[in-house]
Amino acid sequence: MKNVVIIGGGIAGMTAGVLLQKAGFTTEIYEKNALPGGQCTGWKREGYFIDNCIHWLTGTRPGSALHELWKEIGALGDGVEIHKKEMFFSSKLNGQTLTFWRDKEKTRKEMLELSPEDEKEINKLIEYVSMAESMTVPVEKPFDAMNLIDFMKLGMSMKSMGKVMKEYGNMDINELAMRFKHPLIRRAIIDYMPSGYQAYAFLVSYGTVTGGNGDIPKGGSLEMSLRIAERYKEYGGVIHTNTNVKNVLIDDKKAKGIMLENGDKIEADYVICACDTDYTFRELLSEKYMPEGLKKMYAARDKYPVSSGFQIAYAVDGVFPELTGTRVFSCDEINVGSQTVKCMSVQSYDYEPDFAPEGKMILQTNFSQTEADYKYWENIYTDKIVYEKKKTEIAEQALKRVVKEYPFLEGKIHVIDVWSPMTYTRYCNSYRGAYMSFVTTKQAKSITVPGVVKGIDNVFLASQWLMGPGGLPTAAAMGKFAAWRIMKRKYGW
Repeated sequence: MKNVVIIGGGIAGMTAGVLLQKAGFTTEIYEKNALPGGQCTGWKREGYFIDNCIHWLTGTRPGSALHELWKEIGALGDGVEIHKKEMFFSSKLNGQTLTFWRDKEKTRKEMLELSPEDEKEINKLIEYVSMAESMTVPVEKPFDAMNLIDFMKLGMSMKSMGKVMKEYGNMDINELAMRFKHPLIRRAIIDYMPSGYQAYAFLVSYGTVTGGNGDIPKGGSLEMSLRIAERYKEYGGVIHTNTNVKNVLIDDKKAKGIMLENGDKIEADYVICACDTDYTFRELLSEKYMPEGLKKMYAARDKYPVSSGFQIAYAVDGVFPELTGTRVFSCDEINVGSQTVKCMSVQSYDYEPDFAPEGKMILQTNFSQTEADYKYWENIYTDKIVYEKKKTEIAEQALKRVVKEYPFLEGKIHVIDVWSPMTYTRYCNSYRGAYMSFVTTKQAKSITVPGVVKGIDNVFLASQWLMGPGGLPTAAAMGKFAAWRIMKRKYGW
């Protein structure tokens, strides 16, 4: 059977590996880090576990093709407990609080009590969130391989999304917020997503939770990645960790294999680049091979921005139910990167008692960061002393604001880790520190990039960057599509 080399042991690479091994191919994954998973990971500090990725996992509801894919690769399945996400998030302004619950009717009631004058827009929002629950991530086969019947089936499976797009598809998150009169409702919507996101993304995100399709597998991000890695190994796959790939070896429009950073050459019949696409075409291949869709998005930085985060983890001495979920609140001004922010969030991981020592809990804060912020961090990263000092300074200021909002935490909380957009670039070669794909603004057309490399016959792409908005479901889908293309090549489907 043909040999396949996979560059990158994140979700996309491991998905491709599992499916190819299952189909009888011989594959090997080369991963630069000590553990597989890519951004879907976590780490320990002071006896606490810091989860880096999953806020909810799209595809936890049985019955969808995505759910079946997660089961097939080992991410979900028998014995994997699922935490139900009862709360989407909560926002506070001027002493008033609004919570978006899993139960839409509970949310509607809370919004109406808060702002009767917004009744019409509130009812419309909840109605369209119900419609957005039909949104699915297509994982059966690549778009470019779909025929008319395939498209018709896909359209029927989420026909309600057409109405959502008609109503909210031509506005951004700020315009959605301004439909409401009450300042807290406006603030809650704006605070949840970075500026520039389209309005429908809010409805889809919330609808994923209300539809029971966005819950959290027990153990969090790293445990899920390790389950997939174990499934891959059970099928005979081999993961080489702590192994950097220097480039793909090309001869006469075909890949002959890869060269490792240590100079070793690995022969292969097929190569899958399952990593950041900017890195792929800057380092592993050549920019001349970059698909036109990617070139367009990288060139139009105003139309296809990316976002990252400056994040802080806190250890808390005690368990406080009033901190459950994700809570956003106004705070004194704080400079983070190139911007001045006036609100912040805390997210509790109390649903995972094993993430903290007994009788304690862990909280995290994520300040959204733009590309301008990334340039700020990139500039000071050259001086590690300055970089670390700035991270510490922001973390200390953020801690003071958390304690001001929750006085009962005085003397019971301290910072245990801080990471910036540069962390994602260092760890995962992420373009401008992004942890998802391009944000499609209302000024731009959504672009899905086929996972093939024109000019090289046997190199395929598997990356969240190929289809917006990216994230774990997209990574898994692109991994499956890369495997599908190789199987099609082999078996002539």
